[in-house]
Amino acid sequence: MLEIKNLHVKIEDKEILKGVNLKLETGKIHALMGPNGSGKSTLANVIMGHPKYEITKGEIIYNGQVINDMPPNERAKLGLFLSFQYPSEVSGVTISTFLRTALNSKNKANEEEPIGVLDFHNLLKEKMKLLKVPEGFEERYLNEGFSGGEKKKCEILQMAVLNPNTAILDETDSGLDIDALQSVADGVNKVMDKDKIILIITHYKRILEHIKPNKLSIMIDGKIALEGDSSLVDELEEKGYGWIEEEPELKAELK
Repeated sequence: MLEIKNLHVKIEDKEILKGVNLKLETGKIHALMGPNGSGKSTLANVIMGHPKYEITKGEIIYNGQVINDMPPNERAKLGLFLSFQYPSEVSGVTISTFLRTALNSKNKANEEEPIGVLDFHNLLKEKMKLLKVPEGFEERYLNEGFSGGEKKKCEILQMAVLNPNTAILDETDSGLDIDALQSVADGVNKVMDKDKIILIITHYKRILEHIKPNKLSIMIDGKIALEGDSSLVDELEEKGYGWIEEEPELKAELK
């Protein structure tokens, strides 16, 4: 389980998260929505330990362990994974080399044997076939010259190979056309299982038409303002976010 308790976060002198409470359970897909600037991507970065954000109050608890002060690489070794909104290009490093290095780093942290070249090659081919990634994709340099859709497919391939316990997908649907969106969504659905937590951060309904969340949370002005099931998505599509901010009981919660 991943639990956020009364989390307050600032960057420089600006407070962005103002008391976030969120509980993500194993075996469930959780969606987080909210208007621009509400703090969604900040929360993703703070969970992964980005150093530019300062936690001033509250806790991030992962499988019973408070990880507030843990560096990002140690969080990754615990099984946390972040799919970036804007993945970086790494010239000269192939996807295959990158993934084998990352997987062996994870294996070492878990006191497991490193994976050999042949076994890794077979694993990578298996995951590429599962996700319908074209042959030769793994020999391209990481994100170099990739379209938006290719970058996001690469992120999902990383998730499939590294097999994290908890995956945070930060606006993975941004900039994707219909075909690429369907492909990415199918990939997420295929790698999800009863032992995983997936958190999808998005502005839009469309990815949630392909990936059905068990729970949906709405963030407004640095707080969770409302939670519900997937039916809440349709209400947001119809009404936007304004009605949440004007609802008397919810308005009081946000103050």
